[in-house]
Formats: sequence, structure tokens, C-alpha cells
Amino acid sequence: MANIKTNVMRILDQKKIPYIPHEYHTPDGNAPDGVTVASMINKAPHEVYKTLVTQGASKRYYVFVVPSDGQLDLKKAAKAVQEKSVEMIKQKELLPLTGYIHGGCSPVGMKKLFKTVFHSDVLSLKTVTVSAGKVGYQVEISPEAIIKAVAATTADITTNQSV
Repeated sequence: MANIKTNVMRILDQKKIPYIPHEYHTPDGNAPDGVTVASMINKAPHEVYKTLVTQGASKRYYVFVVPSDGQLDLKKAAKAVQEKSVEMIKQKELLPLTGYIHGGCSPVGMKKLFKTVFHSDVLSLKTVTVSAGKVGYQVEISPEAIIKAVAATTADITTNQSV
């Protein structure tokens, strides 16, 4: 594995939070979906979480982190952050808002610390894998450590069609 350190890895190192880096290759440079990433790094889809950024009716931004094979339930998500409603932000808004591109968005190291909610199933996992802030890189970390690192909460925020 190349000795590439992403900003996410540097932040985790600074906070002395242990993690396992994972690297995968995208022949065309495009970000694969989370389920594909999971298979590329030999993880089950429910162990690899994707980071989704939303905006509430109040115009505040929120980050939701859900299993790669799950769907964010916007009603449950809104309830979890005491909003009337939330909607996904447009892809072109992601980079200026978070500093991350689509497919490389991590809950760690965004330009601002937004209210972050992990799907509650994360607490049943020994480790969870999230983007390391760059397409092709993931970090595997204890759920408790990443939740603490980004001052997140947990709630049931996925539709029931997820595993």
C-alpha cells in the first residue's frame, strides 16, 4: 500500500485515534458506489458507511452517515435533528461546503463541524469503514472513536429496506 496520508488520516493521527487504512483502485477515476467499495476492500456492505450531506428547512446543514447498502430516510433524519424537513444538497454544493468531492466525502475533517448523525446500527459493529476524504481511500475505525471524533449522535435514520 502506498504511503499516502489523507487529511482525514492526519486528523485521526493528531487525535491519536487508531484506524486501518484501506485503498482501492478506480480505473476511470470515478467514485464507485459504497457497496462496490465494500467488495473492493473485502468488507460487508453494512460495515462500510457513506456520508450524506443535507440541508434542513432552517437552512442549516447536517451530515448523516449510513450503511452503504442502506437508504437515508429523510423523515427520520429530519426528526433526528429536530427539523421540519431535510433534503440532500446538490452535488455541486458539496465541495465548497465540505471541502470534499462526491465519493470522497468523510464525516471527519469537513471545513466546518456540522451536526452529524450515524445510523444507530453502527454501534453493533466492531469497526466501521468510512471515506478517508479522497476517492480510493477508506479508514476502518471503531464506531465509538469516530462518533467521539466528530461529536456525532446516533439514531435510526435509514429506510427499513436496509439490512
